[in-house]
Amino acid sequence: MKRLLVTGASGLIGSEVVDYFCQLGWQVRGIDNNMRADFFGTAGDTRWNQKRLAKLHNSFEHWELDIRDRTRVGESIKEFAPDLIVHTAAQPSHDLAASRPFDDFDVNAVGTFNLIESTRMHAPSAVFIQMSTNKVYGDRPNTIALKELDTRWDYDDPEFENGIPETFSIDQSKHSLFGASKVASDICVQEYGRYFGMKTCCLRGGCLTGPNHSGVELHGFLSFLIKCNAEGRRYKVFGYKGKQVRDNIHSLDVARFMHAFYENPRSGEVYNIGGGRANSCSILEAFEKITELSGKPMEYDYLDENRAGDHICYLSDLTKMQTHFPTWDLSQSLDDIFEQIYRAWLDGRNQ
Repeated sequence: MKRLLVTGASGLIGSEVVDYFCQLGWQVRGIDNNMRADFFGTAGDTRWNQKRLAKLHNSFEHWELDIRDRTRVGESIKEFAPDLIVHTAAQPSHDLAASRPFDDFDVNAVGTFNLIESTRMHAPSAVFIQMSTNKVYGDRPNTIALKELDTRWDYDDPEFENGIPETFSIDQSKHSLFGASKVASDICVQEYGRYFGMKTCCLRGGCLTGPNHSGVELHGFLSFLIKCNAEGRRYKVFGYKGKQVRDNIHSLDVARFMHAFYENPRSGEVYNIGGGRANSCSILEAFEKITELSGKPMEYDYLDENRAGDHICYLSDLTKMQTHFPTWDLSQSLDDIFEQIYRAWLDGRNQ
């Protein structure tokens, strides 16, 4: 039986990966210590998801472990001897990183280093996949020429018609401390692939989403927006006229790509993984979509000042992914995503 080790197993991507590989008959060990509740309070608590996974899958085992604990991380990898490691655990918020910089860097950078070095020491043949972020590009995407449309900003440069490619510079830009700590971890994972020849990749995610997301204001754009509508709460829009654009990818499609990479791994690879243009929407367009679905108008407050380093328009160019893995494509549309998240909040499944 193949073995998978997942960090952040109770989170959005981690739990989807657990579901996906357990259904394929893998033995799965999930590492999680519910740090999201510490970061975001009760709204970010993921224990419900841990319990859901344990109830669903006999082949799933939960390990209460902090990835900052270097000794126990090494012991876990040595004892479990995984074929695949999927690293999704992270501090994911720009705002929180500024107020808790040591926690941010220790989790994102040092925690990743603990994992990748322990993998080299104890399971060097394992495939190692890290969830990175498009924030490694900092605010450099905002230097691309833009055009203002009725409900969104869009690129006004044909070079970026399909979105941001992996060759886009990560240098000389404002990242936020969160983005900087993720750059550090991203580069380390690449280097272990290039320097040591390990089978590694970094997935620079756009907006990762789905019905198992415990979205909060500081992280989880689409989930939190839909939650606000479902509960009749006011949503805050931070600048850019509400026309800022994000591409959204369902967590299932992320797990499907990870499986494809495991089957045909490469060393030191980087992929921009997101919904691309097809699954993109602005905040104003998201308001319209959820209003059509729920029948309830979106209540919101507009703040003229945008968040530091925030992208005005971000679309992931999926060309490299689809060239390297031509059998992979998006299976969940933007409408599918909205419907599933809305139903999950109504049913109370993600809390």
